Amino acid sequence: MSQTVAITSAQHFTQVLNSSRIVVTDFYADWCGPCKAVAPVYEQLSSQLSRPGSITFTKVNTDMQKDIAQSYNITAMPTFLIFKAGRETKRIRGADPKALDAAVKQLAQEAATADEGGIAVESSASSGATWLGAAAPRNYPDITEQVDQLGLDFLNLDGEKGDKKTPFQPSKPSALADKKTVAGGPRNDWIESDTDEQLMLFIPFMCTLKLHSVHITSLPSGDSDSSDDETPMRPKLLKFYTNRSHNLGFDEADDMPATQEIEIKPSDWDPKTGTAKVELRFVKFQNITSVVIFVESGDGEGEKTRIDRLRVFGETGEKRKMGQLEKIGDEKGE
Repeated sequence: MSQTVAITSAQHFTQVLNSSRIVVTDFYADWCGPCKAVAPVYEQLSSQLSRPGSITFTKVNTDMQKDIAQSYNITAMPTFLIFKAGRETKRIRGADPKALDAAVKQLAQEAATADEGGIAVESSASSGATWLGAAAPRNYPDITEQVDQLGLDFLNLDGEKGDKKTPFQPSKPSALADKKTVAGGPRNDWIESDTDEQLMLFIPFMCTLKLHSVHITSLPSGDSDSSDDETPMRPKLLKFYTNRSHNLGFDEADDMPATQEIEIKPSDWDPKTGTAKVELRFVKFQNITSVVIFVESGDGEGEKTRIDRLRVFGETGEKRKMGQLEKIGDEKGE
């Protein structure tokens, strides 16, 4: 029985992209000879590698779903798109079974890694991959590379743990990589508050952004012999301030209205990756050059707050203009 999902509408496609870490899509047409020639290879890969919530194979009939084809600038059939965390990361034009087979089998390996804790997506800043603790929001990529790390300023930071750049590292947190130890990995792979639970994080950007959301990974842990107040906490109450030229003092923040105030609930944390999605009021976070995140309180009875990773999602410029669908039925290999 075929595992391939036939897309019936744009809304259906969005639902699939949001429900599976990796999505492979075959854009085809019934009249397209090369589409029919490569279809058995695609179906075989689908039957072998489909995994619910992890890898999903889909088909989009470009004549039936013209709006989807146009939105992804499909100009030849078949075209295969690969999405990771809802974001297009690879495009294969034409009936190229070898390229399709190689690309999809590489995905299977990445999916296995993702099941162990997190999602690996391609980074435009390097040839490596960036670990994400949760799927990127639809149409809003990871733009953490735009953080101006030289301008970072964190207040009440424990100097014995990681430095200001630590939360923006692209790697998987060591607490997930080393499951044999509860804390996991080196002590400098996360940041903690120092004298109390509060943190003040000044984060400038290298260009003007539109911020959609922030993902926070926090993997607090403690030894079994440690008391509860020695175990660091996850952030709970956050206050966001935008377009500041410098960091805020704690007293200053208390007297200033926040752009947005958010409380992270225990149910918001992913049990596998320790990541919470903090969605912002997008209309209030346009033309952003910097953001201050005030961690006002943590969730628990501890005295310190811990953050392992921070990821920023949004837009760094105008969206790409989508082209018109061009039917190509007589080209060989396309």
